[in-house]
Amino acid sequence: GTAVAAARLGAAAPAVTVATGLGGPAEATIVGTDTRVGAAAAALATGTLVHALDFDDTHAGGLVHATAVVLPAVFAVGEQTGASGREVLTAAVVGYEVACRVAAAAPHGFHRGGLHATMVAGVFSSAAVAARLMGLDAATTTNALGIAGSQAGGLLAFLGTGASTKQLHPGFASQAGIIAARLAAAGATGPVTVFDGPHGVYDALATGPFDAGSILTGLGEVWETGAIGIKPWPTCQLAHATMAAAQDALVRSGAAPSDVAAVHAQVHPDSASVVCATDRDLTRPASPYAAKFSLPWSVAAMILDGRVGTDTYDERALARPDVSALAAAVSWDVVAAPSSVAADAPGEVELVLHDGTRIRGHVDRSPGGGTAPLSQDALLAKLTGNVGPLAVPLADAVASLADAAGLDDLITLAARAASTDPTPSEALA
Repeated sequence: GTAVAAARLGAAAPAVTVATGLGGPAEATIVGTDTRVGAAAAALATGTLVHALDFDDTHAGGLVHATAVVLPAVFAVGEQTGASGREVLTAAVVGYEVACRVAAAAPHGFHRGGLHATMVAGVFSSAAVAARLMGLDAATTTNALGIAGSQAGGLLAFLGTGASTKQLHPGFASQAGIIAARLAAAGATGPVTVFDGPHGVYDALATGPFDAGSILTGLGEVWETGAIGIKPWPTCQLAHATMAAAQDALVRSGAAPSDVAAVHAQVHPDSASVVCATDRDLTRPASPYAAKFSLPWSVAAMILDGRVGTDTYDERALARPDVSALAAAVSWDVVAAPSSVAADAPGEVELVLHDGTRIRGHVDRSPGGGTAPLSQDALLAKLTGNVGPLAVPLADAVASLADAAGLDDLITLAARAASTDPTPSEALA
């Protein structure tokens, strides 16, 4: 079992190794293992594991991977403090609201400046989660948020290089937030103007318009947690609408994948800058992770295989000449969608068949969120593909968490799932 788990850590393995060696009291478990380390170290490793395959959820308005930064802090500090299941869930919602609202206040503004919104917003959500579970008062929590702001960052320099820093960002953010809360509890102070003052996070790190006041709009009445979408495919969210539109065109037309000679898409400007960037080879990606950020390669794989899974992005798949050839025949126009943020924009494609026939495909938005949520069957199928036969017990444990005395049962199940082979085409997400 341990060998299976180790083999499936992939890009997260260094984070697990480093977290295990950081020392400190055995406060919390690295989720998916039986290794106990300090809570901040556990969050570093768990956050990296959650995001390792880019198969985790996305809040479209903030373009932020909320669970990747919330879950590690909730589990680590929840286990450390002996929190009940209901306390854990309450802290999770606190974290989700903070992550989504902080990111959405500057739509694509962090990405536009070369920063990963998940890490920028994630330090605040993790600090809020830790403060809640530690029982800190409002003044101390304010200091924790102020301290966390000085650790916001996360460069997008990984794009096209194969570097694993993107997978590390949620781990960094979760660890930083926990440390910020501990520093505040110990008497350190942070600026109360971290959001809305000069040299605050938006003033310093956001490119383009932002509205810091929107963080509080409808707070406690409008729940951004419910707007988080769950990915059907383990690739960049900004490619999903185009992939779904291509799938729609192929299915409705009844054409065979081999009939497709070319693809033309309409792409939101903020999506194009990430998944259609021409400063790197989009038809022969440099690494599996680079392939996840290539719209042409991902669309070609979807058309040729009729599906996309974790096996789509392994090293062997990158060598497929058929995918590279069709990817080279994918073109796009950058089309503004003023009423939509990039991750919530519609998908529009035209397939050109070898006989000259043109087929249009359209989706109102990418599947998995908003008006197109995944069904319960699809959710369970995704979970089963990732964790195998323990999917149903895990789903049941999550569903009953509000009535659980703590996290022990869920953490034990996660460790068992990680040491069990999933279905052949999938891996731990």
